[in-house]
Amino acid sequence: MFRFTTVEKSGLYGAVLDAFGVASEHLETALGIDAVRERLRAVGWLEATEDAELHEALTKLVRWELLDVVHNHAENYRTAEEYERRNLQYSLTRRGEAALAGVRHALEVLAATGALQSAVLEAIADRLDELYLLAAEPAGADRRIFSTLRELEGHLDALLENTKAFNGELQRLVRAEGADPAVFREVKAATVAYLQEFLVNLDRRGQAVAAAVARVEERGIAVLRERALRGAELPPSPGDDPAAGWLESRRARWAGLRAWFLPVDGTRPRIEHLHDIARRAIVSLLQVLERINESRRRSSSAVQDFRELARWFAAAPAERDLHRLWSAAFGLGPARHAHLAHPDPEVIPPSQPWPDAPPVEVSALLRSSARTERFTRTARVRDTARIRAERAERARAERAEIARAWRSLATEGPVRLSSFGTLDPVVFERLLDLLGRALSARPDSGGLRRATTGDGRVEIALSPPPDGRTAVLRTTRGSLSGPDYVVRVTAAGGTAAVPAPRATGTGVAR
Repeated sequence: MFRFTTVEKSGLYGAVLDAFGVASEHLETALGIDAVRERLRAVGWLEATEDAELHEALTKLVRWELLDVVHNHAENYRTAEEYERRNLQYSLTRRGEAALAGVRHALEVLAATGALQSAVLEAIADRLDELYLLAAEPAGADRRIFSTLRELEGHLDALLENTKAFNGELQRLVRAEGADPAVFREVKAATVAYLQEFLVNLDRRGQAVAAAVARVEERGIAVLRERALRGAELPPSPGDDPAAGWLESRRARWAGLRAWFLPVDGTRPRIEHLHDIARRAIVSLLQVLERINESRRRSSSAVQDFRELARWFAAAPAERDLHRLWSAAFGLGPARHAHLAHPDPEVIPPSQPWPDAPPVEVSALLRSSARTERFTRTARVRDTARIRAERAERARAERAEIARAWRSLATEGPVRLSSFGTLDPVVFERLLDLLGRALSARPDSGGLRRATTGDGRVEIALSPPPDGRTAVLRTTRGSLSGPDYVVRVTAAGGTAAVPAPRATGTGVAR
């Protein structure tokens, strides 16, 4: 399909196809050789082209199935020469239209720079709100639904294309090292400001679009697409019905919209990934700008120093001088300890030379990590006696409360659940815990469900109500209705009394 772009005279072939594309825009479907020559001048092809060369180009395009040729029998020809020139009519085939569109799109991508436009996000939210309102109107709004849906898809396509193009340029800018530091710095500083302006209220705009998508789907997106199909007024086709393909394309576009703002599978929306990419790019660009500013502030850079040292090596008269230069340049150790002072500077007279001064202790940590050791006063040990006493008191109060609850729930024998009547909230919670444990246990051979508390000290035996009555348990927080089970609450082992809590030596709950 794109063979014409790689062969000899590719410029002429491209100009001919472009001429047919311009003619198609003016609703001219077929061109003769004279009309093709006129259109060539209109599209900017100014080179002299003989009839034989133009006829050969048209013939090859026909052979590559990019053009179609037919005989024009509707004209009246006065001479044989006129018949030869006006008889053949050329028109674009479907492959030719696709090839021309592909070349134009490639040229647009090469010329495009991409952009991050907050106005596009606001336009998407506005079109979604308009769809939400149109979904409640009668069938006369189908055409408006179609046009609004197509505008929404156009804004989404613009967002995708501009974002992809800008992200590619942004990554190339982050990796690039400009030849002119001044221009390079200005471009990166302007890009940082551009990204920071785009990130302002980006989260709010993304959430607004997501909320608008959810509102539209509440009205029924499938019904909305059907109404848009009626408003599209697709022409009849002799082949397959185009409605199915049209609806499938709309479903794919809506899925892409959800992936950007409201994913179905619970993953992060792509708009948040764009937020992360922009923030990382800002950090990277600021680091590059910092390095550029640092190099501009210094009178010389490491690169310049090494170049000067290389010139010295090249000018050294003998090998012995090379060794001396190497020792002088790279034989010095790092002087990280030069800023250290003696612990007692008063013992060193001001006039004493530094070789005669007492040595200063240098930490081994200084050479490995460029940091000195610092010893500070040991922190005070916190007194935990008061905390332990509060915890012990709280544990004793909890155990006493639990013991009172078990004693109030203890029964002399099997009783109805309704006999408990009104209960304290703490006692009610303990009773619910026991009932839940019993109901989750399997009944034994006699139909009883038995369960014990977590510490194994209290046991409950539960059997279903024989008459299907309902029990109502009341507390200060409300009431609970349920089957009137027959229950028996005893200490583990079968005694009716619930034992008191055991005291510990420290009084701390375990």
